[in-house]
Amino acid sequence: MDNPPPAGPARDGLFARAWPLFLNGAQSLFPGYFALVMATGVVSIACQFLGMRPIALALIAVNWVAYPSLWALTIVRALRFRGLLLRDISDHQRAPGFFTIVAGTCVLGTQNVVVLGATGIGTLLWWLGLTLWFVVMYTFFTAVTVRNRKPSLARGINGAWLIAAVSTQAVVVLRGVIDVAAPPPEMIQFQVIAMFMIGCLLYLAIIPLIFYRLTFVSLSREDFSPPYWINMGAVAITALAGAILILRGETWPLLGPLLPFLKGFTFFFWAVASWWIPFLFALMGWRYIWLRDRFTYEPAVWGMVFPLAMYTTSTYQFSRAMGYGFLAPFPRVLIFVALAAWVLAMVGLLRRIGQGLSAGDRA
Repeated sequence: MDNPPPAGPARDGLFARAWPLFLNGAQSLFPGYFALVMATGVVSIACQFLGMRPIALALIAVNWVAYPSLWALTIVRALRFRGLLLRDISDHQRAPGFFTIVAGTCVLGTQNVVVLGATGIGTLLWWLGLTLWFVVMYTFFTAVTVRNRKPSLARGINGAWLIAAVSTQAVVVLRGVIDVAAPPPEMIQFQVIAMFMIGCLLYLAIIPLIFYRLTFVSLSREDFSPPYWINMGAVAITALAGAILILRGETWPLLGPLLPFLKGFTFFFWAVASWWIPFLFALMGWRYIWLRDRFTYEPAVWGMVFPLAMYTTSTYQFSRAMGYGFLAPFPRVLIFVALAAWVLAMVGLLRRIGQGLSAGDRA
């Protein structure tokens, strides 16, 4: 029998170029690439709060392209390159990136609820994020615990470990923006409060190891990478989660007795987030100005954009929850820093994609 006619040279040529690039992208996919969704979502939320709705809406469109695309790459990687995926899960440096899947899912849900009022989508993503949280949390800590050959603290720990705390608080924040007018069932209230405490525990347990790494172990320019900004981002989202719970205090019955504790704890975490910012900028100056290192795009850059945007949103909600109106001008300035960082990171990503396409054409 005759072969069926070709679908068309143009379409076949495009598929022939795109499929190998897609497979290559899946094979080399950075486990923490969902930080792109996290950063885009938080910048969008901050823009919505600060009266920049057109930008907030545009960033929702970006996220609804990025999120399913990253899931497609992740699924193909799990099916075609299972060995690489399993190796990453037990790798002390790469495995924490899987927590961005949880955080990205919940941040996307929060973005849709805050910007579009889409509580149905938000609720669906909350349940998905909660399920992923259990899978990733216990897979990660089990895998790195039972691993036979473990790296030293200097080689194994970095700021990415704190995404465990970020993902936990992202679940709390999403539920807090879903149930504004009426409280959720008491069981869900209880769970959300418990997860806030777990997120606090994870930050307080991990940050001493990272601080020890920074201050007592020799640090090369390559060692100070963008994930260290999560030192600030993790505590900023913890302050945001606390602020959201304080704002829900009048409608969620289980929160009432805890409000004094929540206010003090939230103030503590916001203050710690503020402390990190000058220190991290100083370390950036040391690497890129004093040592004259060249700044280049890498997937982990989104782990720097996210904390800048998160601190902006956290400060906005913290000032509302605590009644500190004098803090209100700060987010209006910080949003432009976060936007500039997002634009630079996106330009770097698009250039990387363009270089990949050009290399495919030459091949």
